[in-house]
Parts: sequence; structure tokens; C-alpha cells
Amino acid sequence: MRIIVTSIIAFALAYILSGIHISSFWSAIVLAIVLSLLNAFVKPFLVLLTLPITIFTFGLFLLVVNAIIILIADKLMDGFSVDGFWSALLFSLLLSILTSLLYTERQESK
Repeated sequence: MRIIVTSIIAFALAYILSGIHISSFWSAIVLAIVLSLLNAFVKPFLVLLTLPITIFTFGLFLLVVNAIIILIADKLMDGFSVDGFWSALLFSLLLSILTSLLYTERQESK
């Protein structure tokens, strides 16, 4: 269910943000799967690697780590492209906020 929700949000953000391009909804589903795999396997390594600067910036550098994950997904996929770092940063921020809001709403309604 999380993959579908993330796919819908990512697909909608691609229409809203000019720097994000997703060719089809199927690509959005693949993007959600790729992002979940990258978040599970690559992100912990990046967080550990950047721990000193993350502590120094009071956790704000994690936004940069999230943008790097988006840029890695861009390189791994054909149907998804990002125009630059700032687009990736905005996309990752909005994707995180919106998915968190929807998951919170869903859990509160149970």
C-alpha cells in the first residue's frame, strides 16, 4: 500500500514541479520501489558517512542526503529524471512531507 501511495504522490509532484519528470504511472511505481530500496540500503551508509556534518548542522544535512537518494534514483531509472540538485531537494522534501501526512492520517483513522 505504501508503494502505491508514494507512487501517486510522486506522479502528482511531477506534474506540479517543473524540474521533475516521470514518464508514466508505471515509472512512478518503479520509482517508489527504487526509492524504498535505496532508503533501506544506501541511505544508512550515507547517513553514517555524513554523521559529523549532520550533527554540526543539527540534522539539516539529512535533507541533502535525501536529495542525493533522489539523484541516485534518477541515474538508475529511465522513466524518471531530475533537472538538478535543487529540484531533487524540493521533490524529496515535498514527497517526505506528503507521505508522512497521509500515513499519519491513515493511522489516526484506524
